[in-house]
Amino acid sequence: MNFALILFILLVVSGLLWALDRFVARKRRAAGAPSPWWVEYGASFFPVILVVFFLRSFVVEPFKIPSGSMIPTLLVGDFILVNKWTYGIRLPVINKKIIEVNEPQRGDVMVFRFPADPSLDYIKRVVGLPGDKVAYEDKRLTINGQAVSTTAQGDYLHADRLYYSPRFSERLGKVEHDVIVENDAPPFVSQITSYPFRENCTYTSRGLSCTVPAGHYFMMGDNRDGSFDSRGWGFVPEANIVGKAFFIWFNFSDLKRIGSFH
Repeated sequence: MNFALILFILLVVSGLLWALDRFVARKRRAAGAPSPWWVEYGASFFPVILVVFFLRSFVVEPFKIPSGSMIPTLLVGDFILVNKWTYGIRLPVINKKIIEVNEPQRGDVMVFRFPADPSLDYIKRVVGLPGDKVAYEDKRLTINGQAVSTTAQGDYLHADRLYYSPRFSERLGKVEHDVIVENDAPPFVSQITSYPFRENCTYTSRGLSCTVPAGHYFMMGDNRDGSFDSRGWGFVPEANIVGKAFFIWFNFSDLKRIGSFH
């Protein structure tokens, strides 16, 4: 469901009703006569829809985490806020950038439209920038030939299923975050689709190595063996960027999660 398109249609319809009442119908009604119900409701909803549309399109947008691909950073059921302007001002619905602001950086947690199905929003961490050579072999990440710094942090307890995963602290650019890796999972990529610039990647029994094309980004989940990401479906084009995740504002199962991610 394209909620942005639905909201835009509601905005246009309510705006037309408001304009019709303000500049035409009101002048033709007898003094003191009530507005037709359809005009009254449409005109009264217009300011509310306008504010919601503006905030959601240009300031922040709420999202709910649907899967465990970003564990331990984000959990299933986390409600997060996404900054809509930090990567540039974009026109609503068509998502075309009109004002440059900042570019995504390694380590950012970014929401984007899934390249294979733009009606779906995905959330992953930015690992590779345009021109980077990213390799994930034997479960070790290297960027442009330099191994990414990792430090063991003990085990991570999956409270919903009561089992442990090895946990590591990883630094990407200026961002330090935790990842989990399953020792018994194979190092190779088991699910690979056909995608643009597939020739930029080489797959082996040890993992993969990719050169990120211009205007694209390489994304990975923090749950390294539980994430379907750029390793399997390729690169995210700049045009698919939605925004940068920065805050957990609610979680029905754990109120302590509020504000735990930034």
